Amino acid sequence: MKRVLLLILATLVILSGCIGTTDESKTKNGQEERETVVINIPTAATTGALYPLGSSLAKLWNDELGYVKANAQASNGGIENLNLLQSGEAQVSMAVTSIMYQSYKGEAVFEGRPNEKLRVLSGLYYNPNQVVVRRDAGIDSLRDIEGKSFASGAPGSTTEVETKLHLEEAGVDYPDGLNVQFVGFTEAIDLMRNKQLDGAWIMAGLPTAAVTEITTTANGKLVPIDEEVIAGLKGKYPWYAEYTIPAGTYEGQEQDITTSAIKMAMFTSADLPEDVVYDLTKAFWENIDTLKQSNSALKDLKIEDAVTDLAGLPLHDGAIKYYKEVGVLK
Repeated sequence: MKRVLLLILATLVILSGCIGTTDESKTKNGQEERETVVINIPTAATTGALYPLGSSLAKLWNDELGYVKANAQASNGGIENLNLLQSGEAQVSMAVTSIMYQSYKGEAVFEGRPNEKLRVLSGLYYNPNQVVVRRDAGIDSLRDIEGKSFASGAPGSTTEVETKLHLEEAGVDYPDGLNVQFVGFTEAIDLMRNKQLDGAWIMAGLPTAAVTEITTTANGKLVPIDEEVIAGLKGKYPWYAEYTIPAGTYEGQEQDITTSAIKMAMFTSADLPEDVVYDLTKAFWENIDTLKQSNSALKDLKIEDAVTDLAGLPLHDGAIKYYKEVGVLK
């Protein structure tokens, strides 16, 4: 009998130990442990607004979601980001809705490669085109760029597409009508300082570090885009909007600058599970005030902006679930 009691006690001890281990393995900081989900976030050049935003997102999701391992990396921008998503090398990234639409439909540089799994996680902010030139380069309009040495952006970047569309609309033969330099923001700054480059096309949220550096250290100024050019582009591509860069945004900028802009959005793939995207979306919006402190491009962002002006692109089901919960969608 004594031996039987000892066996029962030993069994109870073992079971209680197993139960404790099971509970502990299921929880971490009060949350259920889950299989790790890796989120790679390609952004853009380190001097643009997307790189710090991607870094902030990675930190936020790592801190808030115990099962997420997020990493942000520099990239050549939106077109490369969309290609990385389609190849499965990226899970979340950012781009303007114009090239997102082209990727989704398999048009332009994505011709023959439609990514029907592309999904929007959230609309963000309008991304203005910023044409910055040396003050002594004799450039006061897009037409004046003809014959100049001009940086259209890194190969495969959104800015190269924008340069081409705008200059052609302005009557400049691209690329033959100018000396095109296919370099990114960082290289363009050094080349303009050394007077080896007359100007550069930059598309990023305000204020952009690269434009700030050019206007303060390379005698740079912003050039407005004619309203006729903007109207022509809007007639062909409905994702364009007219946008004003307020006076004082950059050093020496005494007047408002009229330009074009496209909505920037955060995207993902339909392959990413609904519950994961729900958690990513929820964490993003519940910590938006913290994100705004370190990302000035988000300063005017409201949750209503998450689902507007998306060029008809589909939201991810996980994002839809969250936006319905908070009343942004019905």
